[in-house]
Amino acid sequence: MTRRLTALAAVLALAACKKAEQQAAADSTAVPRDSFTVADSFKTPESVLYDSVMDVYVVSNINGAPTAKDDNGFLSRVAPDGRVIELRWVDGAADSVTLNAPKGMGIKGDTLFVADIDEVRLFDRTTGRALGSRPVRGATFLNDITVGPDGTVYVSDTGLKPDFSSSGTDAVYRFDARGNAVALARGRTLGSPNGLFAYERGVVVVTFGSGEAYGLDSLGRRTDIQKPPHGQLDGVFMGAGGNLYASSWADSSVVSLRAGDTEWRPIIRGMVSPADIGLDTRRNRILIPLFQQDRIEVRPLR
Repeated sequence: MTRRLTALAAVLALAACKKAEQQAAADSTAVPRDSFTVADSFKTPESVLYDSVMDVYVVSNINGAPTAKDDNGFLSRVAPDGRVIELRWVDGAADSVTLNAPKGMGIKGDTLFVADIDEVRLFDRTTGRALGSRPVRGATFLNDITVGPDGTVYVSDTGLKPDFSSSGTDAVYRFDARGNAVALARGRTLGSPNGLFAYERGVVVVTFGSGEAYGLDSLGRRTDIQKPPHGQLDGVFMGAGGNLYASSWADSSVVSLRAGDTEWRPIIRGMVSPADIGLDTRRNRILIPLFQQDRIEVRPLR
């Protein structure tokens, strides 16, 4: 009888575990009531950045091929209620602006930094006025930007050619006090670095090529983080409590690695081509640009 009870307990425990897994999967695909979609003439939206001072979402639109120097990229501003304030707030078509294929963005003081193929463009965060650019010599695919607590600006080079084969220029750069790009780490072992998030101890990196996650300290020394279950990783940020969030094209999902945990878990599924995700820190929302679908999704971060 004891053996039968033990076996029954094991079966019940297994069933409960499977039920919990099924519930978690269902929760990741269910759309919360306070979610919404913004689809208002975006053109290949690659990144969404929350500007906490202006209380707006800034959307970078490639508007064409990611490596084309066609000067037709633009930045949009969206209100937190989903209203598009200005579709072409910063427009490469304007005579005073050069903007080819804008991707990741970051803010330092009153300056908005935008990754643009092989240069980082600078704009006034309030007016959108062009403030010049910082070239990154040898870069082929500048992708994401992050700003550290000390004000250091970092940018990733995913190291891709126009046909998306490797160019071998994989790197993570930081800008020094003179505005010059200095390699924090470089080489193909970086795995086509894409998303960046800077914090007190360094920079978290997720890769599009190798599907890895790792940290780089101030000297460029690498510490591996538990590898996510699916690859083609794009955006990453650290939320409250040190929890990490990353987007995966391969799984059409956003996944989370909670502080102290050893396993990434999907929190949002069904997101086709989720690119450089952002965080609305005031409302605790995740901002998801859908690269191939010309829209952004706004979801509460539970």
